[in-house]
Amino acid sequence: MGNDTIANMITSVRNANLGKRETVRVPANNTNKSIGKILLQEGFVKNLGELREDTNNFLILTLKYRGRKREPYITTLRRISKPGLRLYYNYKEIPKILGGMGVVIPSTSCGTMTDREARQKRIGGEILCYVW
Repeated sequence: MGNDTIANMITSVRNANLGKRETVRVPANNTNKSIGKILLQEGFVKNLGELREDTNNFLILTLKYRGRKREPYITTLRRISKPGLRLYYNYKEIPKILGGMGVVIPSTSCGTMTDREARQKRIGGEILCYVW
């Protein structure tokens, strides 16, 4: 794994969705916790828990599926701002995904939040990822 923990989390969740796995274990840090809380709040995951093994902390994400074919609620999860190219937007410029149906997760000076909350509070920031 590289130094980009957000990309590692996103890749783990995406791979678990493709494999139709029930849970995903990712390293716990403040940014991953806040992204996980947003995914739980927006209804993309069923449950969010923490696991401590020796000196390491992990987040356990329980993924949601619908129907008999077990189609995942998260169809696309994409990292936007990368360590090599940071993308910052004013609150007016934060894009709307699928006409507001998707979620943009910006990291602002007031913490990580959804695009709707950032527009309501009139705060811009670094766009971490898109989820729909």
